[in-house]
Amino acid sequence: MQRRQIIVVGGGLAGTATALGLAAAGFDTLLAAPKAPEDTRSSAILGRSLAFLAELGVVDALGENKAPLAVMRIVDDLGRLFRAPTVEFKASQVGLSAFGINVLNADLARALEACVASTGNLEVRPLAARGLMLSDERAVVTLEDGTEIGADLVVAADGRRSPMREAAGIGSRQWSYPQTAIVLNVQHGRDHRSVSTEFHTRTGPFTQVPLPGRRSSIVWVEDPKLAELYVDLKPEKLETTIAEKMHWILGDVSIDGPIARYPLGGSRVERMTDARLALVGEAAHAFPPIGAQGLNLGLRDAEALVRLAEESRDDPGSRLMLRRYDAGRRGDVASRTAGVDLLNRSLLMGFLPGQIARSGTLAAMGLLPPLRQFAMREGLVPGAGFVGLPRSLRKWIGGQETGGDRVEEQRHRRN
Repeated sequence: MQRRQIIVVGGGLAGTATALGLAAAGFDTLLAAPKAPEDTRSSAILGRSLAFLAELGVVDALGENKAPLAVMRIVDDLGRLFRAPTVEFKASQVGLSAFGINVLNADLARALEACVASTGNLEVRPLAARGLMLSDERAVVTLEDGTEIGADLVVAADGRRSPMREAAGIGSRQWSYPQTAIVLNVQHGRDHRSVSTEFHTRTGPFTQVPLPGRRSSIVWVEDPKLAELYVDLKPEKLETTIAEKMHWILGDVSIDGPIARYPLGGSRVERMTDARLALVGEAAHAFPPIGAQGLNLGLRDAEALVRLAEESRDDPGSRLMLRRYDAGRRGDVASRTAGVDLLNRSLLMGFLPGQIARSGTLAAMGLLPPLRQFAMREGLVPGAGFVGLPRSLRKWIGGQETGGDRVEEQRHRRN
């Protein structure tokens, strides 16, 4: 039987980043994953997730294929009695030049692949994993060609229907929303100025996120029946509809590439580990593309797992390490899942007290700079709302250091 220290199953963005991080930390790593189809969506990479990718050389490998996110704006477009004021979250208000970057998933996948190719102790096999056996002593993965490989640790990053999770008997709770996301990229007549705008509508968020040049990605959450009608419109009519949805803030738009639709739903597992097994990314949690949390949460899984494996180098799949990983990720996953779910449901809610509460929260953020800054720091790094942003984050995304940064970094690490 063949043997590796760590096997990562699943070649999506989170899985590949996890394998790359483990290999860069010196572990003999195998990435088992068929080549994924090209993904036309984009992802906003923020905070600690961006720092993790930067340390692995992925951000440099992206070159010019990324756009900074300097301002995030929320516009109440619900047309209801209690309308919240427009709120702008500016990275400069927390000492940063940008919150992070937005990048096409296909470009990010290529940058990850380039870094993988230059990493010596990482083997990639374009094969799916078909079997998994776990014990306290070791894990054994069976690939689709029948090869059995033993390992100290298996990382399941094989999606929300994870076969590895199912083989381990880890239960998950699934739910769906009465919504469909229309995802596409557009060119536009005016410069986006590194501003992302999220329009809150009665069917869900309509979000514009900058891409390089005069281009943006669009995530348009809509009623499923209406979504089907919209994607079947003639291109000229759809372009006009999109510009109207954005209130013409970027002028005329033209569709740039294919249009995709995704039914919205979420999932969460009862635990993120088993004997010699850790779950990462959508194998552990999934929710709608709202608030730029999905991939960022998966990358924070990866960063935490790599760090804890380094601290347990003699046995990276030990029971203690996995217990620490599960406990350490529980709060972040629970809070982000609940936050996205609450925001999405609040937009669909016709209940008047709920509308007032939502509008009041946004109004408070707009009027109270300390509350707004707390929300920005917490959105970038869990726990940073209380202790400030770590210096490592400022290093990677162009922040300005202050005299208290070193103290804040030490406090953040202790927490």
